Amino acid sequence: QVQLVESGGGLVQPGGSLRLSCAASGFTLDYYTIGWFRQAPGKEREGVSCISSSGGSTYYADSVKGRFTISRDNGKNTVYLQMNSLKPEDTAVYYCAARQSTILSRLLNDYDYWGRGTQVTVSS
Repeated sequence: QVQLVESGGGLVQPGGSLRLSCAASGFTLDYYTIGWFRQAPGKEREGVSCISSSGGSTYYADSVKGRFTISRDNGKNTVYLQMNSLKPEDTAVYYCAARQSTILSRLLNDYDYWGRGTQVTVSS
């Protein structure tokens, strides 16, 4: 069974950090581009970051550039999103998704598999 499971979310104060993990089971991530998306209450789901299958190419939304870092460990079949200097506007449910392509994409419809999400709340 193909599955993506996100973990690492939680409540953090502004300026704090969290590291999200996206673990795959039922398939190997080696040949997949992986994206992180988020959806805040009342807003559309948006692309945050993505990483190519080799890890050699990455994309970041302007809103997170310089604060978030995406990485992958194909040996562990896991992708990470390190989030630093968190702001209240980063509060959202964060989803990871897998795309069977080497080409980066921030478009939701380009992704084949989705996790169920993990809640990130940034508040004092």
